Amino acid sequence: MAIREEIMKLLVKETKRSPEEITKMLAVPPDPTLGDYAFPCFTLGKNPKQAAEQLQRKITLPKYLSKIVVAGPYLNFFLNKDFLADKVLIAVRQEKKKYGAGNLKKKMVVEFCGPNTNKPLHLGHLRNMALGDALVRILKFQGNKVHPVNIVNDRGIHICQSMLAYQKWGKGKVPDKKGDHFVGDYYVLFAQKSKDNEELQHKAQELLLKWEQGDKPTLALWKKMTKWVLDGFSQTYRRFGISFEKQYFESQYYEQAKDIVAEGIKQGVFITPSAEKPFQEGETVFTSGTVAPLQHSPSKMVLRNDGTSLYITQDLYLAQQRYDDFRFDQLIYVVASEQNTHFKQLFEILELLKRPFARKLYHLSYGLVHLPSGRMKSREGTVVDADDIMDEVAALAEKEVTARYPELSAAEKKKRAEAISLAAIKFFMLRTDAVRDMVFNPEESISFEGETGPYVQYTYARAGSILRKAGAVKGKINPALLAQPQERKLIIALLNFPELLSEVAANFKPHVLCRYLLDLAQAFNEFYHAYPVISDDKELMKARLALVEAVRQVLANGLELLGIIPLEVM
Repeated sequence: MAIREEIMKLLVKETKRSPEEITKMLAVPPDPTLGDYAFPCFTLGKNPKQAAEQLQRKITLPKYLSKIVVAGPYLNFFLNKDFLADKVLIAVRQEKKKYGAGNLKKKMVVEFCGPNTNKPLHLGHLRNMALGDALVRILKFQGNKVHPVNIVNDRGIHICQSMLAYQKWGKGKVPDKKGDHFVGDYYVLFAQKSKDNEELQHKAQELLLKWEQGDKPTLALWKKMTKWVLDGFSQTYRRFGISFEKQYFESQYYEQAKDIVAEGIKQGVFITPSAEKPFQEGETVFTSGTVAPLQHSPSKMVLRNDGTSLYITQDLYLAQQRYDDFRFDQLIYVVASEQNTHFKQLFEILELLKRPFARKLYHLSYGLVHLPSGRMKSREGTVVDADDIMDEVAALAEKEVTARYPELSAAEKKKRAEAISLAAIKFFMLRTDAVRDMVFNPEESISFEGETGPYVQYTYARAGSILRKAGAVKGKINPALLAQPQERKLIIALLNFPELLSEVAANFKPHVLCRYLLDLAQAFNEFYHAYPVISDDKELMKARLALVEAVRQVLANGLELLGIIPLEVM
C-alpha cells in the first residue's frame, strides 16, 4: 500500500485540488509526535485553522490511519502502525524479490558507457556504468521493457593517433597485457612524442584520410587494434556485471548521418555556406527561411566545410536509428555534464526536423569524478583505469576479509573480496546525486562502517545470521507486539519502499535509493542493539524475526537494483 498516495487521493477528493498541487503540499513533519504526514491548509480559505477543521470533518477515517488531528493551520495524519505492520510484513513475505515492483510497461532505451577504442575504460566510466546499469535495473523493476545499449566511438583522429604510434614504435608486437591497456599505451606515447614533433599530428590526419578512403593496410591495422580493445572492454564489462542488448559502432553509420543534414537543408532547417555568408570556424547550423533559429542553445555546426561529419551529425542519425530499432517511449542518454550543451542542441535540432521522438529524449547528466589527488588527463597518462581501480579496491577488500576470516581458503577470500569491492565502487559512485562532481576515495569506499556499500552488505549478512540462528518464522504473528520506536521506524521504512522506488524511477535518481538503504540499515542496527531478537518470549521473538526477515529481503532487493550482490556472510 502506497500510504502517501492514498492520503493524497483523500485530499484530492475533498479539496478538489489537483494531484500535482497536493503532492507539493503534503509533507512529513520534522517532529514524529506531530504525525506521519502533515497537510497545510493556508490556501483553503481565509482562516487556515478553520479550513483544517472543516477538512478533518469531511474525511472518513480509513483503516490505515489511527487519527487525523488539527494542529493550527495543519491537518496531521497518524498511521495505524498495527494495521500497517501486518500488511507490510505479509506483503514482503509473499512478494519476496518482487516487493516494490511496478507495472509501468513503457519501452525505454538507456545508452551508457560510450567508450573510445584508443584507450581503456577509466574511472569516469565506472560512474557512467554504475549509473546506467542501476537505471536499467530500476526501470525494469518498475515493469518497463528496457533496452540497454552502448555507443562505441571506433573512428576518428584519436583512434588514428594510437594507430600511428603503433605503426612507428609497435614493431608488430601483440598484446602482452589486456588489449585495451596495450593500445592505450600507444595513445599516451603519441601524445608524448607529438609534443616535440608537430609532424606527427599531420601524419595522424593523413592516416584518418586513408581510413576514410578505404586503404586496405590502414583498415587491416584498424580492425586488428580495435579487436584488441573491444576484447579488453568485454572483460571489464563482465567483471563489473553489465551487458548491452545492442552496441552501435560509429564506423558503421557515420556516412549515413550526412543524409539527415541534406534533408535538413531541403527543409530550410540548416543553411549551407555561400559567397555571401561563408561558414566560419565554430559557426554553423543557423536556421533560415521560416524556421526560427535555435532558441535554447548556441547554433551548432552539423557538418564540416570539407563534408566530414561530427559527433552531432552521427547523433542525429543514431537517434533515428534507435527509434527505428525499438520504437521507444523514452531514450535516456547517460553522458557526463561536459556534454550538456551538445544534448540541448541535439534535442532542439531534432524538434526542428520534426522527428516524432524528439520530445522523448532525456540527457541524464552526471558530474565528473576526481581522485583525492585531483583531475585526470588521458593524454598525459594520468587517468586511472577502471581495471586498476577495481584491482586496488579488491585488494583492500581482501585484506579486510583476511583479517576477519583468516581460516577461509584463498579462493573464497578472493571471491568474497571481489563482491565487496564491486559493492564499494558502485555504491560510492551512486550515493552522490548524479548532477554533482565527486571525489572517489578507495579507502573510504571499502569501509564496513559509514555510508558505504559494504556497510549495507554487512547489515544484510547480520540479518541473515540472526535468522539462521533462530530458524524459520512459522505461523501467524502479532504485529501489535512490535511497539517499540525502533520497530515502528523499520515498519514505516519498509512500507515506503515501493513508493520510493517509483519516485527513483520517475526522476532517474539512484542516489535516493542509496540513501534509503543506508537509513534502513542504520535503523535496523539501532533496533538490533536496543532489543534482543531471540528470547524466551516466543510470540515477541516470532514478531521480531518476521521484521528481521522483511528488512533483510528489502535490503537484498535494493542492493540488487544497484547491481550489488547481497552476501550471506561478510
